[in-house]
Amino acid sequence: MKKYRLIGPFKQIVTMAGLPQKGAISDEQLSLFEKAGIITEDENIYAVGPYAEMETAARALNAQTISIPSNMVCLPGFIDSHTHICFSGSRAKDYALRNSGKTYLEIAKAGGGIWDTVTQTRKATKASLIEGIKKRASAHLSRGVTTIEVKSGYGLSITEELKMLRAIAYANTECEADLISTCLAAHTIPKDYHGSANDYLLEISSELFPILKKENLSTRIDAFLEEGAFSPTMIAPYFNKAKEMGFHITVHADQFSTAGSATAVQYGAISADHLEASTEKEIELLANSSTVATALPGASIGLGCNFAPARKLLDAGATLAIASDWNPGSAPMGNLLTQAAILGTFEKLTNTEVLAGISYRAATALGLKDRGKIKAGLLADFIAFPTSDYNEILYHQGMLTPSMVWKRGKLVTNKAI
Repeated sequence: MKKYRLIGPFKQIVTMAGLPQKGAISDEQLSLFEKAGIITEDENIYAVGPYAEMETAARALNAQTISIPSNMVCLPGFIDSHTHICFSGSRAKDYALRNSGKTYLEIAKAGGGIWDTVTQTRKATKASLIEGIKKRASAHLSRGVTTIEVKSGYGLSITEELKMLRAIAYANTECEADLISTCLAAHTIPKDYHGSANDYLLEISSELFPILKKENLSTRIDAFLEEGAFSPTMIAPYFNKAKEMGFHITVHADQFSTAGSATAVQYGAISADHLEASTEKEIELLANSSTVATALPGASIGLGCNFAPARKLLDAGATLAIASDWNPGSAPMGNLLTQAAILGTFEKLTNTEVLAGISYRAATALGLKDRGKIKAGLLADFIAFPTSDYNEILYHQGMLTPSMVWKRGKLVTNKAI
């Protein structure tokens, strides 16, 4: 028997429904309900609207009424579409070196960077990786992030990548948030691999990809296209194999140099992430494609470099998602709301554009159609902030956190008691 609940009344419900998938959004386009409620049906949203109307509907459904504290604003659960929260160790030394003037690539060539984390993650047990994922996912959930993409990429061998992906899969069974795994075995060329980069990619695609399918470990394949990692020419057979096997493709693109966005568009990638180095050419390519442009402000803050050209991407007509890139090296902060608010300040994004980037547009970057809006039929993933005006949320740049978090209709965080 289905179980119905009426939750409210909320001072405001920002549904994010009815907004465009691509391009700029003005705050005037945002519609919201004042003094409103949500009826849930098990894990899904049954109805949303003015509270008086929801009360009438709830009586007909014999729904349980759950009252909440006054002056609460409700939004869809946030979605972080790009993280690396499966890792071991710290790269605080890298951070100090960057601040003293060393570049990301110089640190990597000297033994720091990604390879440092690979070394530490390989030493870690699967159990310790699981605990690390759960701890970080819990922190994200407490800040309103109900869906979290998690990449491998610190294993860089079939055995170690499987350890990571199996850890992510197991953690997903023990986390309240949904974890969406991505295989990033093409993160960088392993220093201890006895063969060419092409040999490595061939080995991964021919031996690891089938295991991903068999064990249902991931439906997504990512690659880092950059100096010191992989070139578009190198990655072509790898992506061709991924497409042939039915994987979604996503790309670490245009972080320090351009080439990644063009490759992403060429292969119909679901998203191109980073984009700090993107020029007008790459912006136009992304805007005229179905590939989601994902800005990672946490990496810009961590590295002290330019932000992705979010304003230009939106004005050109692109779909812009915003993700944290939470990782031990370039983006250790991991606070999605703070990073999104800061990106909005520097790139002059409307509040609605920022919120779209961490809700329904981020869902699109993950190929998810069942979340990102408060709308009948979608998952009952929503969050409530202790304020009477949704504008206060970004104004406080992450210092205002949700008091209540619902995941699939279940109240999983409640600081309003």
